[in-house]
This record gives sequence, structure tokens and C-alpha cells, in this order.
Amino acid sequence: MTIQNLMRFLIIGTVSLLPPLLRAEPANLMIYCGITMVRPITELARSFEQREKIKVDIAQGGSEDLYQSARKSRHGDIYFPGEPSYREKHLAEGLLGDYRIVGYNQLALFVQKGNPKQVAPNLNELFRKDLVVMIGNAESGSVGQATKQMLDKLSIYPKVVSKAAFLMPDSRTINISMKRQEADLTINWRATAYFPDNAAHIDVIDLNPAFAKPQALMLMPLSFSKSPQLAKKFIDYVASPEGQATFRKFGFLDAQGNR
Repeated sequence: MTIQNLMRFLIIGTVSLLPPLLRAEPANLMIYCGITMVRPITELARSFEQREKIKVDIAQGGSEDLYQSARKSRHGDIYFPGEPSYREKHLAEGLLGDYRIVGYNQLALFVQKGNPKQVAPNLNELFRKDLVVMIGNAESGSVGQATKQMLDKLSIYPKVVSKAAFLMPDSRTINISMKRQEADLTINWRATAYFPDNAAHIDVIDLNPAFAKPQALMLMPLSFSKSPQLAKKFIDYVASPEGQATFRKFGFLDAQGNR
């Protein structure tokens, strides 16, 4: 073996023995994002990719399903559920880092465009016999969980579930069903009604904030993230004026409660 080949062998062997964190591998981010917030997060992720010259992958779905996926795979960097109870529920498992509030969700009644059934801004409308009602499933998505919390405070959740024609997994499937005119009335995250593909089909009936309290949107790193500094940088970017303007653009309240 020549000296040149020997040196090449030694260099290759040394690199292969380096710990993974010391190798020159491109940094990427994986975000577990609740369905409702996918649009602003996607727009901000694409901008962040350009700035940092990285790739940001987004797994979207119901908040509980996303957490269980992250827990089982131990892969990913950021968890972004649709309301705070998911953090409270899973914090003791030690997988969720410190959070940053980057906006607020708020529940509202959704009806068909023009409100043809003349639904009033009252939760008792859910019991009208002439209306087909659906709500979110509390076992899969944030809108279902928040709906249950709101209706439980009024002691009417079991009665609403009995009346409902469908239990839907998340905010997106609720809106798809409304656009197909499969229901007259539902409860969903307010911001989603203003998405361009929903606005022509759905009207919002705002509820009293005493019942439909704004729910904090908490962006938080995962403890097993392989890129914790990059994850923090992205979270800070979402909390920046540019990120907050993007959330307002898609109909959310920003971190200060402004539309």
C-alpha cells in the first residue's frame, strides 16, 4: 500500500468512527403540526427553509395522534398541538420542552353560507330537531377536545354527542363535510372558516367568549430533537413580527390576542 493510499484509508476510517453529531450532515427540522395551523406553519416553514438552507418536514393530523406518533418514533423536533390540554396531559412523560405561545385558537359555530336555517349564536341551537349537527371527536383532534371541554362546563356534552350525526377526527374533515352540505351546524376553530377554500361555503357565528375562550397555541421543542438550536430558532421566528403577521393573515389571534 502506498503512503497516499494509506493516508486515504486512515482518513476514511477516522470519519466513520466520528459520533453522528460531529459528522457533516445537513440539519433538517420535523414539525408535528395540528391540522388547523398547517397553513401558517407551512408558509413560515418555506420561508425558514430559504433563510437557513435546510428542509422542514411537516407531519399534520389530529393533535393526539401526532403526539403518539412522535412518542413512538422518537423522531422529530417540534410539537404544535391545537390547544393547551395536550401539553398538560403529556408533560409528565418528559418529551415536551418549554413552550412559546404564538397565537390563539377560538371555537365558533359554523353554518352553511348565508345561514339558511337562521341559527342563533347560542349553544342550545345544537339541540334543534331540524338541524343535522356534527362535532369533532375528542379522542383524536384538538377541536374535538376543546369542544368537549366547553360543553362539559355546561353539562351538555353527552347530550350533544347523542344528537350529533357525525363525530369528525379534526377541523379539516369538519370543513370538508360542511362544504359537501352534509351538516347544517357544527363547532370548529374559527380561523379555518376564513381560509380561501372554505370562505365561500361556510359562515361563522361567534359565541360568547365566556364559553368559547381563546385557546393558546403552544409551539414547543421535543426533548429528543437532533437539532435543538435550529428548533429554537424556528420557534423564535414564528413568534417574531413576521410570524405573527402570518398567523393574523390566516384568521388566528396573534400572541397578544389581536386579529
